[in-house]
Amino acid sequence: MDTALAYTPALDSYDFGPGHPLRPERVSLAVSLLSAYGLVSSPDHRATYGLRPLPVEPADPADLLRVHDSSYVEAVMRASAYPGAPAGHGISPGDTPAFRGMHEAAALVAGGSCAGMRSLLAGDEHRVLAPAGGLHHAHRDRAAGFCVYNDAAAAIALALAHNSRIRIAYIDIDAHHGDGVQETFYTEPRVLTVSIHEDGRYLYPGTGSYRERGEGPGAGTALNIPLPPYATPECYLLAFDRVVAPAVRAFAPDVLVTQNGADAHWSDPLTTLGMTIPGYESLFARLVTLAEEVTHGRMLALGGGGYSWQTVVPRAWALLGASLLGVTLRDELPHAWRERVRLYRAEPPDSLRDDAAPPLDRDTSALVMHDTAHVVDRLRDDLGLA
Repeated sequence: MDTALAYTPALDSYDFGPGHPLRPERVSLAVSLLSAYGLVSSPDHRATYGLRPLPVEPADPADLLRVHDSSYVEAVMRASAYPGAPAGHGISPGDTPAFRGMHEAAALVAGGSCAGMRSLLAGDEHRVLAPAGGLHHAHRDRAAGFCVYNDAAAAIALALAHNSRIRIAYIDIDAHHGDGVQETFYTEPRVLTVSIHEDGRYLYPGTGSYRERGEGPGAGTALNIPLPPYATPECYLLAFDRVVAPAVRAFAPDVLVTQNGADAHWSDPLTTLGMTIPGYESLFARLVTLAEEVTHGRMLALGGGGYSWQTVVPRAWALLGASLLGVTLRDELPHAWRERVRLYRAEPPDSLRDDAAPPLDRDTSALVMHDTAHVVDRLRDDLGLA
């Protein structure tokens, strides 16, 4: 299947500064690893195999205003021009501080995700990877959680505007609940939002209970699987196989949008989950297989969070790109990429899948799986899957 990469180095401008945990290098290092493996093709994708570069431009105002209030967009533009002035709308020192050029940078991220969706709708590609996207915490009228514009919501809303009968399934595997996307479509029957995340009792943004199921005409179209701390790859795969996949099959979407944050990894400094690089590879394979089954392969894969940005996120997203292409990467990491990682004063791992997860004692492992199974069984009962 034709597969595109919605990326430009200009996306590095989405940068809150050197002390901020969300680093743009998580994206550029992932793309450089894909390139080092030979998976990024020339723009003429008919001539060479790989991820065809897809041109990225800032999102149109109409794309942003489908999911954000005009007053909020105007506030972002003011903060972008005068980052030292009070801005309100969640733009403040801390998680989401103003920086010069913020509007243009955030609009470019949204533009990449929207370009990917337009390409899918036009039939130019079957799959698109937009690794700078996945800023799922932004709300209609405020920034939140490192996210200024909600590119995922903008891309989905674009599809709904393009075709009033289209159905979209959104699957979010970021460690943090995809609250902004869920909020946008909480009453929308054409969009199924699914989020597998660390339980909100322990992690930002504090939402994502399995009781959050949508409202009004959208009742039943929000699905949350909150996982306990230290949840392992086996927990993720149990939740996916027993809840996510059957729910998406029943919804019968036309396009699958995935948010592939890599911050559920056990080494991530902001979360306490237990995913591994091989675990991500298995999960990505399931997402691609599900898209082949229910959407004839039409899939927009976004990036997301991930704060072990030098060595974990790039490897995870390289495996995501390989899954979209249907290829298996050799385990030996390219020498040039390993040297690039060293420029950031980090020691690269020995291999692509090298991941010695910290061992959990038997009692903790059993408790984590028990708690996961409890949530899975409860959801299966609620969904009528039992």
